[in-house]
Amino acid sequence: MKLKDKSVIITGAASGIGKDIAIRFAREGAKVAIADLKKEAAEAAAKEIRTSKGIAMGIAMDVSDEQAVNDGVAAVAAEFGGVDILISNAGTGSNETVMNAPDEKWQYFWDLHVMAAVRMSRGLIPSMRQRGGGVILMNASICAKQPLGYEPIYNVTKAGLMMFSKCLSNEVIGDNIRVNCINPGLILTPDWVKTATALTAGTGSNAEAYLDDIARKNAPIGRFGSPEELAHFFVFMCSPLASYCVGSTYYVDGGWLNVVA
Repeated sequence: MKLKDKSVIITGAASGIGKDIAIRFAREGAKVAIADLKKEAAEAAAKEIRTSKGIAMGIAMDVSDEQAVNDGVAAVAAEFGGVDILISNAGTGSNETVMNAPDEKWQYFWDLHVMAAVRMSRGLIPSMRQRGGGVILMNASICAKQPLGYEPIYNVTKAGLMMFSKCLSNEVIGDNIRVNCINPGLILTPDWVKTATALTAGTGSNAEAYLDDIARKNAPIGRFGSPEELAHFFVFMCSPLASYCVGSTYYVDGGWLNVVA
Protein backbone atom coordinates (compact mmCIF):
# COMPACT_ATOMS: atom_id res chain seq x y z
CA MET A 1 0.00 0.00 0.00
CA LYS A 2 3.07 2.27 -0.14
CA LEU A 3 2.73 3.32 3.50
CA LYS A 4 6.15 2.30 4.82
CA ASP A 5 7.54 4.87 7.29
CA LYS A 6 4.34 6.93 7.24
CA SER A 7 3.27 8.07 10.72
CA VAL A 8 -0.29 7.40 11.80
CA ILE A 9 -2.34 8.35 14.86
CA ILE A 10 -5.51 6.39 15.58
CA THR A 11 -7.89 7.42 18.35
CA GLY A 12 -9.76 4.83 20.38
CA ALA A 13 -7.30 2.24 19.13
CA ALA A 14 -6.57 0.07 22.16
CA SER A 15 -9.30 -2.42 21.20
CA GLY A 16 -11.93 -3.25 18.60
CA ILE A 17 -11.88 -1.65 15.18
CA GLY A 18 -9.17 0.86 16.07
CA LYS A 19 -6.76 -1.83 17.21
CA ASP A 20 -7.20 -3.86 14.04
CA ILE A 21 -6.59 -0.73 11.96
CA ALA A 22 -3.40 -0.08 13.95
CA ILE A 23 -2.17 -3.64 13.42
CA ARG A 24 -2.87 -3.43 9.70
CA PHE A 25 -0.96 -0.15 9.34
CA ALA A 26 1.98 -1.60 11.26
CA ARG A 27 2.11 -4.55 8.86
CA GLU A 28 2.56 -2.02 6.07
CA GLY A 29 5.62 -0.62 7.83
CA ALA A 30 3.89 2.52 9.13
CA LYS A 31 4.69 4.06 12.51
CA VAL A 32 1.55 3.86 14.63
CA ALA A 33 0.42 5.93 17.61
CA ILE A 34 -2.37 4.25 19.55
CA ALA A 35 -4.36 6.89 21.41
CA ASP A 36 -6.92 5.74 23.96
CA LEU A 37 -8.64 6.89 27.10
CA LYS A 38 -7.00 4.03 29.01
CA LYS A 39 -3.23 4.45 29.13
CA GLU A 40 -2.48 0.85 30.11
CA ALA A 41 -4.60 -0.54 27.29
CA ALA A 42 -2.98 1.80 24.74
CA GLU A 43 0.50 0.78 25.86
CA ALA A 44 -0.43 -2.91 25.82
CA ALA A 45 -1.72 -2.68 22.25
CA ALA A 46 1.44 -0.84 21.17
CA LYS A 47 3.59 -3.47 22.86
CA GLU A 48 1.74 -6.19 20.97
CA ILE A 49 2.59 -4.49 17.69
CA ARG A 50 6.22 -4.03 18.68
CA THR A 51 6.42 -7.73 19.58
CA SER A 52 5.58 -8.43 15.94
CA LYS A 53 8.42 -6.10 14.89
CA GLY A 54 6.15 -3.15 14.18
CA ILE A 55 6.72 0.43 15.27
CA ALA A 56 4.14 1.70 17.74
CA MET A 57 3.63 3.91 20.75
CA GLY A 58 0.71 4.02 23.16
CA ILE A 59 -0.60 7.29 24.54
CA ALA A 60 -3.39 8.21 26.93
CA MET A 61 -5.79 10.71 25.41
CA ASP A 62 -9.28 11.85 26.34
CA VAL A 63 -10.43 13.02 22.93
CA SER A 64 -13.38 14.88 24.45
CA ASP A 65 -10.96 17.22 26.25
CA GLU A 66 -9.29 19.96 24.19
CA GLN A 67 -6.12 20.22 26.28
CA ALA A 68 -5.65 16.45 26.33
CA VAL A 69 -5.93 16.39 22.53
CA ASN A 70 -3.38 19.19 22.13
CA ASP A 71 -0.94 17.50 24.51
CA GLY A 72 -1.35 14.14 22.82
CA VAL A 73 -0.88 15.52 19.32
CA ALA A 74 2.30 17.30 20.43
CA ALA A 75 3.68 14.13 22.01
CA VAL A 76 3.08 12.00 18.91
CA ALA A 77 4.51 14.66 16.57
CA ALA A 78 7.62 14.88 18.75
CA GLU A 79 8.09 11.09 18.77
CA PHE A 80 7.53 10.54 15.05
CA GLY A 81 8.72 13.91 13.72
CA GLY A 82 5.23 14.73 12.48
CA VAL A 83 2.06 12.91 11.49
CA ASP A 84 0.96 11.89 7.98
CA ILE A 85 -2.35 10.19 8.71
CA LEU A 86 -5.16 10.70 11.23
CA ILE A 87 -7.83 8.08 11.85
CA SER A 88 -10.57 9.65 14.00
CA ASN A 89 -12.05 6.46 15.39
CA ALA A 90 -12.89 7.05 19.06
CA GLY A 91 -16.55 6.68 19.91
CA THR A 92 -19.24 4.49 21.39
CA GLY A 93 -22.94 3.77 21.07
CA SER A 94 -25.73 5.34 23.07
CA ASN A 95 -29.20 4.33 24.27
CA GLU A 96 -31.94 6.90 24.94
CA THR A 97 -34.91 8.73 23.50
CA VAL A 98 -34.84 12.35 22.47
CA MET A 99 -37.34 13.19 25.21
CA ASN A 100 -35.46 11.58 28.09
CA ALA A 101 -31.86 12.46 27.22
CA PRO A 102 -30.43 15.42 29.19
CA ASP A 103 -28.32 18.14 27.63
CA GLU A 104 -25.23 16.73 29.30
CA LYS A 105 -25.53 13.46 27.39
CA TRP A 106 -25.93 15.27 24.07
CA GLN A 107 -22.88 17.40 24.84
CA TYR A 108 -20.77 14.41 25.85
CA PHE A 109 -21.39 12.58 22.57
CA TRP A 110 -20.97 15.76 20.55
CA ASP A 111 -17.53 16.22 22.11
CA LEU A 112 -16.64 12.54 21.67
CA HIS A 113 -17.73 12.07 18.07
CA VAL A 114 -17.51 15.50 16.45
CA MET A 115 -15.36 17.92 18.44
CA ALA A 116 -12.69 15.27 18.95
CA ALA A 117 -12.31 15.06 15.16
CA VAL A 118 -12.36 18.85 14.87
CA ARG A 119 -9.64 19.28 17.49
CA MET A 120 -7.49 16.41 16.24
CA SER A 121 -7.68 17.81 12.71
CA ARG A 122 -6.82 21.35 13.79
CA GLY A 123 -3.89 20.01 15.79
CA LEU A 124 -2.45 17.87 13.00
CA ILE A 125 -3.11 19.77 9.77
CA PRO A 126 -0.22 22.24 10.29
CA SER A 127 2.19 19.30 10.51
CA MET A 128 0.66 17.69 7.44
CA ARG A 129 1.05 20.93 5.50
CA GLN A 130 4.73 21.06 6.42
CA ARG A 131 5.16 17.48 5.21
CA GLY A 132 3.50 18.22 1.87
CA GLY A 133 0.15 16.59 2.53
CA GLY A 134 -1.64 13.90 4.47
CA VAL A 135 -4.80 11.88 4.96
CA ILE A 136 -7.63 12.24 7.46
CA LEU A 137 -10.22 9.50 7.73
CA MET A 138 -13.32 9.64 9.93
CA ASN A 139 -14.93 6.48 11.29
CA ALA A 140 -18.63 7.33 11.46
CA SER A 141 -21.44 4.77 11.06
CA ILE A 142 -24.18 3.60 8.75
CA CYS A 143 -26.44 5.16 11.42
CA ALA A 144 -25.40 8.58 10.10
CA LYS A 145 -27.53 7.78 7.04
CA GLN A 146 -29.83 5.00 8.24
CA PRO A 147 -30.63 5.69 11.92
CA LEU A 148 -31.48 3.13 14.58
CA GLY A 149 -34.37 4.10 16.83
CA TYR A 150 -32.75 3.43 20.19
CA GLU A 151 -29.75 5.76 19.81
CA PRO A 152 -30.77 9.17 18.43
CA ILE A 153 -27.75 10.93 19.93
CA TYR A 154 -25.38 8.49 18.25
CA ASN A 155 -27.22 8.88 14.95
CA VAL A 156 -27.12 12.69 15.07
CA THR A 157 -23.49 13.03 16.12
CA LYS A 158 -22.26 10.50 13.56
CA ALA A 159 -24.18 12.40 10.88
CA GLY A 160 -22.45 15.54 12.10
CA LEU A 161 -19.08 13.80 11.80
CA MET A 162 -19.90 12.83 8.21
CA MET A 163 -20.73 16.44 7.32
CA PHE A 164 -17.62 17.73 9.09
CA SER A 165 -15.56 15.36 6.95
CA LYS A 166 -17.00 16.87 3.78
CA CYS A 167 -16.50 20.47 4.93
CA LEU A 168 -12.93 19.83 6.05
CA SER A 169 -12.13 18.06 2.79
CA ASN A 170 -13.12 21.10 0.77
CA GLU A 171 -10.98 23.32 2.98
CA VAL A 172 -7.71 21.37 2.89
CA ILE A 173 -7.56 19.54 -0.43
CA GLY A 174 -5.52 22.47 -1.76
CA ASP A 175 -2.87 21.48 0.81
CA ASN A 176 -2.79 17.93 -0.63
CA ILE A 177 -4.65 16.63 2.44
CA ARG A 178 -7.33 14.11 1.55
CA VAL A 179 -10.29 13.78 3.92
CA ASN A 180 -12.90 11.03 3.68
CA CYS A 181 -15.42 9.26 5.89
CA ILE A 182 -16.18 5.56 6.41
CA ASN A 183 -19.64 4.39 7.50
CA PRO A 184 -19.35 0.81 8.73
CA GLY A 185 -22.35 -1.45 9.15
CA LEU A 186 -22.38 -4.59 11.31
CA ILE A 187 -18.81 -5.13 12.50
CA LEU A 188 -18.26 -7.83 15.11
CA THR A 189 -16.54 -5.89 17.88
CA PRO A 190 -16.17 -6.95 21.53
CA ASP A 191 -18.97 -4.49 22.38
CA TRP A 192 -21.41 -6.40 20.15
CA VAL A 193 -20.48 -9.69 21.82
CA LYS A 194 -20.78 -8.15 25.29
CA THR A 195 -24.22 -6.73 24.51
CA ALA A 196 -25.44 -9.97 22.97
CA THR A 197 -24.21 -11.98 25.93
CA ALA A 198 -26.01 -9.71 28.37
CA LEU A 199 -29.26 -9.73 26.39
CA THR A 200 -29.41 -13.51 26.05
CA ALA A 201 -28.41 -14.40 29.62
CA GLY A 202 -31.05 -16.69 31.12
CA THR A 203 -33.15 -16.77 27.94
CA GLY A 204 -32.17 -20.20 26.65
CA SER A 205 -30.45 -18.58 23.69
CA ASN A 206 -26.84 -17.43 23.33
CA ALA A 207 -24.82 -14.55 21.96
CA GLU A 208 -23.87 -16.37 18.75
CA ALA A 209 -27.49 -17.11 17.84
CA TYR A 210 -28.55 -13.56 18.71
CA LEU A 211 -25.87 -12.01 16.51
CA ASP A 212 -26.54 -14.44 13.67
CA ASP A 213 -30.21 -13.41 13.73
CA ILE A 214 -29.29 -9.70 13.56
CA ALA A 215 -26.98 -10.31 10.60
CA ARG A 216 -29.53 -12.38 8.66
CA LYS A 217 -32.28 -9.80 9.21
CA ASN A 218 -30.21 -6.74 8.29
CA ALA A 219 -27.22 -7.49 6.07
CA PRO A 220 -27.86 -9.12 2.68
CA ILE A 221 -24.45 -10.77 2.98
CA GLY A 222 -25.89 -12.63 5.99
CA ARG A 223 -23.10 -12.07 8.50
CA PHE A 224 -21.17 -9.53 10.50
CA GLY A 225 -17.98 -8.13 9.07
CA SER A 226 -14.77 -8.57 11.03
CA PRO A 227 -12.71 -5.64 12.32
CA GLU A 228 -9.87 -6.96 10.16
CA GLU A 229 -11.99 -6.75 6.99
CA LEU A 230 -12.85 -3.15 7.80
CA ALA A 231 -9.21 -2.37 8.62
CA HIS A 232 -8.13 -3.44 5.12
CA PHE A 233 -10.41 -0.77 3.64
CA PHE A 234 -9.19 1.93 6.04
CA VAL A 235 -5.59 1.26 5.10
CA PHE A 236 -6.38 1.28 1.38
CA MET A 237 -8.20 4.61 1.73
CA CYS A 238 -5.12 6.13 3.35
CA SER A 239 -2.72 4.84 0.73
CA PRO A 240 -1.58 6.54 -2.49
CA LEU A 241 -3.62 3.89 -4.32
CA ALA A 242 -6.73 5.85 -3.27
CA SER A 243 -5.31 9.20 -4.33
CA TYR A 244 -8.43 10.29 -6.25
CA CYS A 245 -10.77 9.53 -3.34
CA VAL A 246 -11.60 12.93 -1.85
CA GLY A 247 -14.47 14.29 0.22
CA SER A 248 -16.66 11.21 0.06
CA THR A 249 -18.33 8.79 2.44
CA TYR A 250 -17.91 5.08 1.84
CA TYR A 251 -20.12 2.31 3.23
CA VAL A 252 -18.65 -0.98 4.38
CA ASP A 253 -21.84 -2.69 5.45
CA GLY A 254 -22.47 -5.99 3.68
CA GLY A 255 -25.32 -4.37 1.76
CA TRP A 256 -27.22 -3.16 4.83
CA LEU A 257 -27.84 0.39 3.57
CA ASN A 258 -31.36 0.44 2.11
CA VAL A 259 -31.03 3.52 -0.08
CA VAL A 260 -28.74 4.69 -2.84
CA ALA A 261 -25.99 6.62 -1.02
